[in-house]
Amino acid sequence: MDKQYVVFDLGGEHYGVDIAAVEGIIKLQLITSVPHAPAFIEGVTNLRGKVLPVVDLRRRFNLLAGATSKETRIVVVEMNGATVGMIVDGVSEVLQVSDEAVEPPSPIVMTIDSAFIRGIAKVDDRLIILLDLSQVLSGQAQAMLDRQLQPA
Repeated sequence: MDKQYVVFDLGGEHYGVDIAAVEGIIKLQLITSVPHAPAFIEGVTNLRGKVLPVVDLRRRFNLLAGATSKETRIVVVEMNGATVGMIVDGVSEVLQVSDEAVEPPSPIVMTIDSAFIRGIAKVDDRLIILLDLSQVLSGQAQAMLDRQLQPA
């Protein structure tokens, strides 16, 4: 069975997330820092009147910091019951990938810090790292989001 993925670039690599989890893609906008948040939480931003937590995926994946450009985007996704923005270098396409083109990640490269990798898709001459959004946030960041979702 084929699935559709939103493909984005980060640190020169291609990543994909299931299109069903994507609520929108917006240009980078003003982000307000949040004290005592995990290092990879960039802060929060206002999206259509709602406060949206924003994750810097470069920091989350321990990649070198990169300069923002006119291609930098915030991919708005549903992650563990919360709406979260993810800063990426650019969004390239929506791609249909067959299950046969996806391999599980090698146990050699998997660690507790890479549990967010669902699989690797082989498409033409490139590899696309498919993310498991339920694993992208650390326990600390997820707890912080859960507290935000609690009614006051």
